[in-house]
Amino acid sequence: MTATMNAITNGLPTLRERPLDPPGILREQDPISRMTFPDGHPGWLVTGYRQGRQILADKRFSSSPTHKHLAFPSDRPSDLEAEIPGLFEHMDAPDHTRFRQRLAGQFTLRRMRLLARRIEEITAQYADAMLRKGPPADLVADYAVPVSSQVICELLGVPFADRDRFVGDSENLLRLDVDPQDAQASLKDLLDLTGELLLRKKAAPQDDVLSVLVTADDISFEECVGATLLLLVAGHETTANMLTLGTYALLNNPDQAALLRADPTLIDKAVEELLRFLTIVHVGVQRTPTEDVEIDGVTLHQGETVLIHLPTANRDPHQYPDPDRLDITRGTHSHLTFSHGIHQCLGQQLARLELKIGYTALLHRFPDLRLAATADEIPMRSDMTVYGVHQLPVTW
Repeated sequence: MTATMNAITNGLPTLRERPLDPPGILREQDPISRMTFPDGHPGWLVTGYRQGRQILADKRFSSSPTHKHLAFPSDRPSDLEAEIPGLFEHMDAPDHTRFRQRLAGQFTLRRMRLLARRIEEITAQYADAMLRKGPPADLVADYAVPVSSQVICELLGVPFADRDRFVGDSENLLRLDVDPQDAQASLKDLLDLTGELLLRKKAAPQDDVLSVLVTADDISFEECVGATLLLLVAGHETTANMLTLGTYALLNNPDQAALLRADPTLIDKAVEELLRFLTIVHVGVQRTPTEDVEIDGVTLHQGETVLIHLPTANRDPHQYPDPDRLDITRGTHSHLTFSHGIHQCLGQQLARLELKIGYTALLHRFPDLRLAATADEIPMRSDMTVYGVHQLPVTW
């Protein structure tokens, strides 16, 4: 394999020819191919499932932002988060281990099951409000964002009254085309908010994630602020967009929606398939080899940035037969949507639970749910690092 055919220049393309599929040019690449980042830095693009999974599990690849390069053409600052301590997503062992061990107990499958009843109450609350209001509705503003933000607020220990202080700033930070000054302002607002929240928890700890962080004797207050920022932004943005984009995908595949309505026991498989099929981490994840590493005859040199494009890897035909077909009976847990290795998403069980309950509530409370706009009228989040829809007009 040469890894030079169809090399990507000037960064990662983010516009999609079809709203639910990765950009076509990325599907044409070798599993490992050359990519030139927008700043001119040469690196690697990984689109193969097996190769991506291997890299994510290999301890010779660092997650540190030291060698991070912006993957897409943008004015967005590449070092926006580089100086923030506590972002354990960008840490290697043993620092990463220190955070995971402290937080793992808050995200166990057992604890998520205990939360199920409360999540059912929250989803019912917003579904009822939609029914009372009557059609049409925007599934983003009326359902997905308030459901996901209230769930993460209650788990972390953030007063829901502070929701308006972080939802807009979180979305601003995820924009690919954000003005650098706006990005810095949003980041400052979020850091101020998380600092205030943690000071309250330090004075009066409770049974929540923020209290676990701020009372840990091996995590500094500054690190607590960064970790809280990561959990707060990632915790509601990803789930909110999966709720809406997954519903959009089901409504675009009415045979699959009908199958799920007829057999609710398929919901677990349906969630896994939607996670694979959609893969909303729009720009992938970066790693840097700490030494020369050879994979499939290609040498990834020490210090070169490697971008693993998860949406394309999850459509690899060598891993998934007929990968571009949404099939809710497929139900594989092997997808890379939550990453792999030591950085596999800490909140994946919470996300699965929210999606399972959220989709079920929609499909059964709204048996005639359908889109209230054409595909051309639905604004996709091609301009964001987390993919989805900006609005999703529905009726019933």
